[in-house]
Amino acid sequence: MCTGKCSLCIAVTLYPLVLISIICNIVLFFPDGSVQYAKDGHIADEVKYMGGVIGGGILVLIPALHIHLTGKQGCCGNRCGMFLSIAFAAVGVVGALYSFVVAVLGLQNGPLCKVVLVWSRPFKDSDTSYLTDSSKWWMCTEPENIVQFNIGLFSTLVVTSGLQIILCATQMINGLFGCLCGACIKKEPGMI
Repeated sequence: MCTGKCSLCIAVTLYPLVLISIICNIVLFFPDGSVQYAKDGHIADEVKYMGGVIGGGILVLIPALHIHLTGKQGCCGNRCGMFLSIAFAAVGVVGALYSFVVAVLGLQNGPLCKVVLVWSRPFKDSDTSYLTDSSKWWMCTEPENIVQFNIGLFSTLVVTSGLQIILCATQMINGLFGCLCGACIKKEPGMI
């Protein structure tokens, strides 16, 4: 496969991942479908870090757009475009890595929820993981189903950002080949 076509394929694959990251992060602000928790500040810090919007969203979207344009320049694009795609893909790796780390921390620390009458993070710094022991989930009484909500969305962000890291790293390698090898110029019939 030509490096330009590979760039195009990577960019097109990154677009839905960017959208999923942004949507997951925004939805995390509204547990139980209510804006009240965000208004009252009862949202986990990892949600406020906006890893899905900033890291997996904006910092991956900008490279995806450049990579897409580089891939549309022809079979392999030009050397300068491929060289720049390496730098843009590196920005994408950094953004996706930020999203990945924030999501892992969100999973590890657990949700901010009401335990009896106090808002706290009951699973943070716990001896055993709440992820494997659902018998502890009853501790969170409000918002309803907050543990499942956080696990689902932060897990989605982990998977999405992991794929973004792989794709952007692949584009860095692809861009290096495109930069070193130059354009694949197809000869027209009858030309020497």
